[in-house]
Amino acid sequence: MDKYLAPSKPYTENPKPKPRWRAWRRSEVELNGKFDPKYRHSLSPLLMHSYSKMNRINNDASLAHRLPFRMKGISAVDFDNKGIYLVSVTKLGCLTVHEFETLYCQSTSSLPAKLEDESKHLVHLNLERQLDDVRWNAANQDEVACTSMKSNEVLIFDIGYISSKPVEVLRTRCTLSVLGSEVYKGLCAIAFTTDDSRLIASDTHGVVNLWDRRKSPLPCLELITGSRSTLNTIQPHVDNQIIFGASKDGNIYMWDLRGGRSSAAFQCHNEAGHPPLVSLKLASMLSKIGSLKAQSDIVPKEIHSIDLDPSCPYQLAFHLDDGWSGVLDIYNLRVTHVYCPPPAWLNGNSISTDLLYLRKPSWLPASSIYAVGSAGDSGIHILDFCPDTSSPSHVDYKEDAEGLSGMNRQTKKNVFVPLSEDVTACASHPLNGTIIAGTKSSSLLVVSQVQGPLKLGNW
Repeated sequence: MDKYLAPSKPYTENPKPKPRWRAWRRSEVELNGKFDPKYRHSLSPLLMHSYSKMNRINNDASLAHRLPFRMKGISAVDFDNKGIYLVSVTKLGCLTVHEFETLYCQSTSSLPAKLEDESKHLVHLNLERQLDDVRWNAANQDEVACTSMKSNEVLIFDIGYISSKPVEVLRTRCTLSVLGSEVYKGLCAIAFTTDDSRLIASDTHGVVNLWDRRKSPLPCLELITGSRSTLNTIQPHVDNQIIFGASKDGNIYMWDLRGGRSSAAFQCHNEAGHPPLVSLKLASMLSKIGSLKAQSDIVPKEIHSIDLDPSCPYQLAFHLDDGWSGVLDIYNLRVTHVYCPPPAWLNGNSISTDLLYLRKPSWLPASSIYAVGSAGDSGIHILDFCPDTSSPSHVDYKEDAEGLSGMNRQTKKNVFVPLSEDVTACASHPLNGTIIAGTKSSSLLVVSQVQGPLKLGNW
């Protein structure tokens, strides 16, 4: 058999190099139906740059020209679980429920911006009191609750009934002043647990009030901080057993309802109050970041908002009164991300000192991207807070060298979307990520992804 085989000639030419095929990660997605976190993060620059302002929709604009500036403005917005409805409240005292599809279609209209047709509102109530926060009931999407720093009441409305009267009113316990007079606590922020009967609100006296609606209109438990500083914001963890709060004097608190006396949290009122499990000074934690401390003086600053990342529940985002934003890793109790925008004076602007407004950012639903109104410019920052060192805001930032060729070689950057008005509150649609921004001029701005092809550099 060997005599039929011709011996091969020695090969003297340089062999042609084999082509290097780039790994196509999309094939893995199509096979297992899941997005690898690194692949999803590699696409985040495209997502962040795809956002653009659409149109301006006035809310309470019919009264705007007759009111002083300090009385205007949207203080909070919130989507329901499915993104069908959006609720907003204003400093003037108006509570409005919008149908998102109608709102979106109006924003994409080719006609010039005009006043919103109030006849299309599902609910439009003038409560004649300052309103500072509003939330949907996670377990009953027919209910919304709102609070005011000027009142100790939580007003709960059923949107199925067109009535200016709430279906239920919850109140805080009053305290006595040094002179013996009654002092009522204003309520800053509100949150529902996934259990329909439990509701949480922080107040202006450093206390988190918890109600069991099945038992009493008064709190069944008070979570104390040991300070009289206002608790601007609260956030329950996904298990409803851990409560986070952040104060005007720059502290973050954590309470565990399962430990110590808290085992009876929803059985009786604890007159002494329930102390926090952990108390953190955010300024001290920021000072541990050497590169940040070398460039800036770290002093205690008011915390406007805290929010848990829906796609990474150990990331607790915070936003400060000077415009800084960042992430606290609640497992390791360390700051992992910080974004410090250029100081406003560089552009001839100044940070608002209007104490009536607390900026309220929002996470996008599934990408660890954080949208927050700018403190010094009219617009929103869209920040990459991916829990990885390839995030441009990570304190140990390392540029990702793996993956999709030119896309990953492109430096990831945070994005600023300029708008026509100062933003006070953001809400992100739970399914498609459309951002609704409420402004100081009582407008709603729709910030959505560009429709059609998007070209960014050489991508």
